[in-house]
Amino acid sequence: MAAPPFTAETAHAKVKKAQDLWNTRDPAAISKAYTPNCIWRNRNDFIQGTDEIISFLTAKWQNEHNYTLRKELFCFTDNKIAVQFWYEYQDASDGMKWKRAYGLEDWTFAEDGRMRKRQNSSNDVEIEEGERWFREGVDVDVVEIGEKHW
Repeated sequence: MAAPPFTAETAHAKVKKAQDLWNTRDPAAISKAYTPNCIWRNRNDFIQGTDEIISFLTAKWQNEHNYTLRKELFCFTDNKIAVQFWYEYQDASDGMKWKRAYGLEDWTFAEDGRMRKRQNSSNDVEIEEGERWFREGVDVDVVEIGEKHW
């Protein structure tokens, strides 16, 4: 696990590791990347600690079916990383409509490389099946995401 201080190479690797971990949709495994008292703001939810992270992610993926995420490094400093991200999912609370979330996150890390703060701001837009980027079998890292969607 890469630990601060980050370089361009280690920050990029950290982002892609997080992307891969979140794409497992395994709340218990994901929670291990965070300190036991990690603080989150996810949109309008305020979360603290491993148990709340697991509960939040479990509920998230009970609603967000066929979730697929891409994260890209935006910038970094010694112990902070900012990412932009996009993910697609079918919304179980809205008739299984396809949606895409666009957003930014800022992360602060403890000395051991686990995240101690995560702040997320994102918006969802409804998309048609034909507008999907992250279809089954597609490598999310090779999908061209143009300036229109930055």
